[in-house]
Amino acid sequence: MPTISVGLKGELRRRVTDDIAINFLGLDGARVLATPAMIMLLEMTCRDSILPHLDAGFDSVGTEVNVKHLAATPMGWEARFESEVIAVDDRRIRFKVAAFDDKEQIAEGTHERFVIHVERFAKRLAEKMGR
Repeated sequence: MPTISVGLKGELRRRVTDDIAINFLGLDGARVLATPAMIMLLEMTCRDSILPHLDAGFDSVGTEVNVKHLAATPMGWEARFESEVIAVDDRRIRFKVAAFDDKEQIAEGTHERFVIHVERFAKRLAEKMGR
């Protein structure tokens, strides 16, 4: 089972590029970090922080996201994503998450992940799909 402790922290940095920016406002000058991409990067920060502490063959999946997108981050700017483990209940891991750009905090919230055995997960998924 995982050796994950409350207080374990993670960090990820990512520049806002075309692939993670919104494109529906119609003006290039209005393109910013998209909320779904921001949430994905917060989730990956959490996942990557605990992965080295899991046994071989194990990983984690997201089960809950509660995040506020507080401010826009323009194209070309770098965003910093942070996570901190705030609770561990067997295979359920809860995180405090936050994100910042060069000027201000852009997100805050919580995230929950569940530790899985990847092969068993894939087998159950195949069964669900009728294979």
